[in-house]
Amino acid sequence: MRKYIDCREFPSEMKCTVAIVADSDEELINAAVQHAVAVHGEHDTPEFRAEIKKAIHEGSPQA
Repeated sequence: MRKYIDCREFPSEMKCTVAIVADSDEELINAAVQHAVAVHGEHDTPEFRAEIKKAIHEGSPQA
């Protein structure tokens, strides 16, 4: 089953609308962390990765 994280669920000044989809938790977390670091200025820490993992949904994001 596909999994996704949707940036629209995280309030930000830039109102990011990116959704990231992958087949595995590990791949999804890695991609979401890379996006959060590059675009939102977050830091790649174990605590941040744990927060990202909580935001994973099964299926595909809504349009």
